[in-house]
Amino acid sequence: MEPNASKLQQRQETAEQTTQQPPRQEFATVEEMIRYDAAQCAPPTAIAHRLAESISKEPKPARSWWRRLLS
Repeated sequence: MEPNASKLQQRQETAEQTTQQPPRQEFATVEEMIRYDAAQCAPPTAIAHRLAESISKEPKPARSWWRRLLS
């Protein structure tokens, strides 16, 4: 009787392991996968600071011609 009980216990343990795994994600494009990953992971503080500085140095986009005309 002991061997049957151990097989049953092994099956239950493997069933528990499979239910604990997170569901798999499928992505249509690589860009979707990268965006999903970026949303899940925060960049290191030093890199985030450098990125914010770099973005702030970028020139502001020019206003559209119709906004310039109407203002």
